[in-house]
Amino acid sequence: MPHIHLPEGLPGITAGFAFRPETARPMRELAHILLHEPSSLTPGERELIATYVSSRNNCQFCQLSHGAAAASHLGDASVVNQVKTDFASAPVSPKLKALLAIAGKVQQDGKLVTAADVEAARKQGATDLDIHDTVLIAAAFCMYNRYVDGLGTWQPTDPEMYTQMGKRLAADGYKTPSPRQPVAAG
Repeated sequence: MPHIHLPEGLPGITAGFAFRPETARPMRELAHILLHEPSSLTPGERELIATYVSSRNNCQFCQLSHGAAAASHLGDASVVNQVKTDFASAPVSPKLKALLAIAGKVQQDGKLVTAADVEAARKQGATDLDIHDTVLIAAAFCMYNRYVDGLGTWQPTDPEMYTQMGKRLAADGYKTPSPRQPVAAG
């Protein structure tokens, strides 16, 4: 049950976005740039970072919606589950593992990221842009997760709803949708 009067029937972050569209626009634009626009990391890798941080924050809506988007990009939901439970043994690149280690530290406290963490990522081929975007994705998803959970938004339990949401996010991204098509972003 939401803590404030949010529009009914809208899942997760979409309810908060509908409640205050003027704050939704920049939040959606940030998610779109970080997760969907061209980058040195693939959209699947960036969605995995968002999913990993959201799982560590125990935000059901965000970890399931972004996990579904990652699975849609990667074509394999098992990779998403492995990253959430033990990314070090997941079938992802050493570079992504190093970036996930950084994202996990940002999720706890950004000051935990060390020069050694950054150097380890660089040794695996991470660029400054990869490191920057990993830190920003992790930080932004801490905000998105707390927004969703802090408002007590409705979070569907039907896995098929997340699968369809993930396919839509992977295809269309996060820009402000038409009034008839709500899109998740956190």
